[in-house]
Amino acid sequence: MTRNYYRPEGLTFMTAENREVLYSQVSLEKAAASGKTVEAVATLCDPDMSLNVDLGVMRGYIEKEEAVMPTNGSIKDIAVITRVGKPVCFKILGFETIHGETVARLSRRAAQEECLKNRLAYLVPGDIIESKVTHLEPFGAFVDIGCGIVSLMSIDCISVSRISHPRDRFRPGMFIKCVIKSIENGGERIYVSHKELLGTWEENVNAYRIGDTVVGTVRSIESYGIFVELTPNLAGLAEYREGISQSDTAAVYIKNIIPEKMKVKLVIVDSHADDVQNYDFTYYETGTHIDSWIYSPSVCPKTVRTDFN
Repeated sequence: MTRNYYRPEGLTFMTAENREVLYSQVSLEKAAASGKTVEAVATLCDPDMSLNVDLGVMRGYIEKEEAVMPTNGSIKDIAVITRVGKPVCFKILGFETIHGETVARLSRRAAQEECLKNRLAYLVPGDIIESKVTHLEPFGAFVDIGCGIVSLMSIDCISVSRISHPRDRFRPGMFIKCVIKSIENGGERIYVSHKELLGTWEENVNAYRIGDTVVGTVRSIESYGIFVELTPNLAGLAEYREGISQSDTAAVYIKNIIPEKMKVKLVIVDSHADDVQNYDFTYYETGTHIDSWIYSPSVCPKTVRTDFN
């Protein structure tokens, strides 16, 4: 089994290979014998904190101790309850008969421990991986980097354009790319970043010309001006104007582009409140690893860069 197999939960659920395992009891028994990691939806959490899992041809269950790797020696109930209604990965430990019903005994923890040993232990800062947003806090986003193992992406690592809350950029359940920022405590803590994959200042500004009128999002209102985001890694400054609120959608005229100062000067033409959130990203890095990333243009005296080595 390759290390690429250990993906965020939900990415293998609908694959033909996974569906084939859930097709019959015989295929489930083969998966148990081979130690294969499988995915299915957790449908219920009972009072004992055991998860019931829909395996198609039978029911499976994951006891609380097998639902997640413990943190500081304990497992929080919320870590189990929040799995209900979502695909979970697991190993099939065996089968037993309960009240005449054949059920499968499962372990999500075993799948996570294998992922940690065979996949995450090989990661180094600068590696680009896929992830799944699990939940959002004011200070950052938590993302699944493999088999439900969660990593923190601090809010300043989400994009160059500043946001007030991670929900301005992500929603729980969405799949994104991220880059390994740092690994601490012998691999027990892995931190990730996102902004280095969204392009440099030049790559983003190349989509615009002086004289264009384009759409942006108001991100910050200051006494000296209003910052309008054109892309997640590019914002411009417009003169202060009354009647504009943060998160408004704005039509802006591009007055000037100054690479030496990494500045885009804007004029707000119109604005309106908009509850529709755009979660699309353009990823400029197509490989699997970067050693460093320089955001600032070469003509700019100020260097903005990230080194991963």
